[in-house]
Amino acid sequence: MYGLIMAGGVGKRFWPWSRGKNPKQFLKISENKTMLRKTFERLISLMEPDKVFIVTNKMQKKKILLDIPEIPEVNIVVEPFGKDTAPCIGLGSLFTMLKDPEAVQLVLPADHLIKDEKLFTNIVKKAVNFVERKNCLMTIGIKPTRPETGYGYIQYEIPKKEKKRYQVFKVKTFAEKPNLETAERFLESGDFLWNSGIFIWKVKTILKEIENSLPELYEGLMNINKYINTKYYNTILRRVYKQIKSISIDYGVMEKAEDVWVIKGDFGWSDIGSWEEFYNLGEKDKDLNVINGKGVLLDSTGNLILSDKRFIAGIDLKDLVIIDTKDAVLIVPRDKCQKVKELVDYLRKKNMKEIL
Repeated sequence: MYGLIMAGGVGKRFWPWSRGKNPKQFLKISENKTMLRKTFERLISLMEPDKVFIVTNKMQKKKILLDIPEIPEVNIVVEPFGKDTAPCIGLGSLFTMLKDPEAVQLVLPADHLIKDEKLFTNIVKKAVNFVERKNCLMTIGIKPTRPETGYGYIQYEIPKKEKKRYQVFKVKTFAEKPNLETAERFLESGDFLWNSGIFIWKVKTILKEIENSLPELYEGLMNINKYINTKYYNTILRRVYKQIKSISIDYGVMEKAEDVWVIKGDFGWSDIGSWEEFYNLGEKDKDLNVINGKGVLLDSTGNLILSDKRFIAGIDLKDLVIIDTKDAVLIVPRDKCQKVKELVDYLRKKNMKEIL
């Protein structure tokens, strides 16, 4: 069993706390450990450190080596630039394949929160056993607790007789992030799960599915594969990455593949994908405010304040997010937190690199 951590993201929706040089996966959300470090520790309860690969970018490689000194440097795979999750997983799979062509691979993002680590481990082991027997694509689905519009969804087939031993179901369809009305319908139907973005499969199976669904990407990967461990590798890698399209593994492969299964996971998962999610997870006072740092709120309810150093005071505020850092302040209604990504894109277009 091998692990593949996707750690090249910039955490746009977590700005201004998350920046290009210090993205979300390097933030210390709990236990004074980075989210990346927590993800790595989650994996080494299942495998040896030299069986974990991390796909990232050049800017973040040094930070990873400092944060995770146990991992061999050769296991850190650097993309020349981000092209979404399908190329990321494809490239990481090439390096896993070099070590073991028969490897079962656990793929997961670097910046998710999991509260019940023991239950997570047990679910993964069950998924691995299923994949070894069935040679399929597997993902982990999370039972929804609310009509969340920031997550993708997985619809599964409800069998006549539920397989209680595994809690494994055939995937019917994948759904993109819905609007609120659609999310409410998903919950009412009872056959939808949140898409965790965590996958289990044999490495040769995912490469075969990439060949079937994304032949241009597969051709590029095979070209890269010929030059791994040669002096031409970086040149070929960059050339191929300039040509391939950005596409997610969900849209590019999972939605098209026929033999896709989902296992239910109820282990306290969150991708902490927005400030609204950070608020949901935070410890609230009697007025349902979350204050992280120095601050006070009077006659206010449902707010999130996060301040690095300065004291923040608010009066008669309702359902706001206020994030204060040394060089930027964000103020946004909680129900509009998904638009922070649009703000970051706007700042990038304006070439305001100093605050990105």
